[in-house]
Amino acid sequence: MSHRNIILIGPMGSGKSTIGNIIAKRLHREFEDSDHFIEKRTGVDIARIFDIEGEQGFRDRESSALSELLSTNNRVIATGGGSIMRSENQQLLKQKGYIVFLDTSVNQQLYRLRRDKKRPLLQTENPRERLESLSAERRPIYLDLADLAVKTDKRMARRLAADIINQLPDNLK
Repeated sequence: MSHRNIILIGPMGSGKSTIGNIIAKRLHREFEDSDHFIEKRTGVDIARIFDIEGEQGFRDRESSALSELLSTNNRVIATGGGSIMRSENQQLLKQKGYIVFLDTSVNQQLYRLRRDKKRPLLQTENPRERLESLSAERRPIYLDLADLAVKTDKRMARRLAADIINQLPDNLK
């Protein structure tokens, strides 16, 4: 068994936290969510960090959190949707784990996030336009980084987690 981390990347609402938690339990690994890690560390939610420090300040905290989370092996880690925007994060992710991209349509994101008021990047007049813009910018990076890309639209989390585990290299199971 490999002790490499399994790292989930993808846009907000793709299911990284939910699916990561299931995979971690099934593979008897520790699960970490980088956003929750930052919230525990700072004592405030992500939206508050955005309010006080702006996106740049949050991204600095996110890079630091990723570095710390990836310094330990044998974890399943859910990253923030924008964590892949910095080249140093991209290199760290590639070096420290097997990367699974949860590929989710904008329609599915809008459905899953329709009641979520805690996403700073969605607090806009036109959430669809914002998600489409983020997708255009980030999806090519997700695809480039991914060791495995999985479509998540209209799929149950447990079945999706089982499919991902089945597609992992044997040394990660």
